[in-house]
Amino acid sequence: MIEKTLIEKLLNNDRRSVARAISIVEKNDSESAELLKNIYPNVGKAYRIGITGPPGAGKSTITNQLAKLFIKEKKTVGIIAVDPTSPFTGGALLGDRIRMSDIGQRNDVFIRSMATRGSLGGLSKKAVDAADVLDAAGYEMIILETVGVGQSELDIAQAADTTMVVLVPESGDSVQAMKAGLMEIADFFVLNKSDRPGAQQAVTAIKTILSMRGQDDPGIQGWSTEIIQSIASENEGIIEIKNEINWHKNYLLKTGKFSANRVKRMKVRIKDIVEEKLRSELWSEARENSLNLSLEKIAAGRQGLSPYHIAEEILENFKEHI
Repeated sequence: MIEKTLIEKLLNNDRRSVARAISIVEKNDSESAELLKNIYPNVGKAYRIGITGPPGAGKSTITNQLAKLFIKEKKTVGIIAVDPTSPFTGGALLGDRIRMSDIGQRNDVFIRSMATRGSLGGLSKKAVDAADVLDAAGYEMIILETVGVGQSELDIAQAADTTMVVLVPESGDSVQAMKAGLMEIADFFVLNKSDRPGAQQAVTAIKTILSMRGQDDPGIQGWSTEIIQSIASENEGIIEIKNEINWHKNYLLKTGKFSANRVKRMKVRIKDIVEEKLRSELWSEARENSLNLSLEKIAAGRQGLSPYHIAEEILENFKEHI
C-alpha cells in the first residue's frame, strides 16, 4: 500500500520521495503499479529528450552540457542515465554522480542511473516509468540517455518527444550498417568530437543515408533532419543542439504531431503493459511444472507430442482460468 504522504511529497518535489518512488518503480510489482496510477494525473507536462548512439560518442558529456543550458534558462532538469547491467549486482555499472558530479548536487537537477536489465533496446522499460515520476515531481526537461547498443536501440523513440543520435567521425565507415536501426529514429544527428579526422566524410555518409530515405527533403516528411557538429568536451555546438530541440518541439506543436506522437507511444506502452501482465499470469508455478512434465515426456520419446501440442494445451488451460 502506497503511503499518501509519499505521493504528496513527491508532487511537491521532495528529493527523497522522488528517489524512493523511482526505487519502488524499479521493483515492478503491485506497489509500483499503484504508485504510477496515483501520480498519472500529474504526468504529461515535461518535455522528454532522448540521447542515444554508440558507446564512446560522448552522450554523457552532451547530456551534462545541455542540462547546464536548461538550468541557465531557469528550467528544472531530470536525467535518467541508462547503463549496462552489472552481471554481479544487477545494478548500473556507471554511477550518475561520477559522470555529472558538477550538476548532480543542484536542487534543480535530479539524476538517476538505471540498469538496462537485459533490455535489448538499450532503454530499461522501467526508465519510462521513472520518467513519469520525474514528470509528476515537476521537472520540466527530462533527458533519457541510453546505453549505446547500435541497431537494437529503437525503444528510445517510444519514450522521447525528440530523439537525437550522437555519432563520432569514426562512425562514418559503419553508417551504412546502422541505417536499418539506429539511423531510422533520429529527429536530428549530432556528430560529436568533430575536430577529429574524418568528420566531413562522416557528415557526407549521413547525408547520403538521409537522401536515400527522403528525410532531408522538407516537402516529404515536413521535418528536415539536420546534422549538428559539436565538440561537447569544449562546449562547442551545445547551443545549436538546444536550438534544434526547440525547433523540433515547435514543429511538433505547430503540426499537431506532438499529441499524435504521444498517443501512438501510449498505445505501444499499453500493449507492453498488457503483454507483461499476461506473461506473468501465464507462467504461474503450476504451468511451469506442467511444461517441465511435458518436456520430460518428449525427452522420453513419446510419439506425436510436439512443442505445438504442448503450447496449445498450456493456452487452453490458461483460457479456462481467465
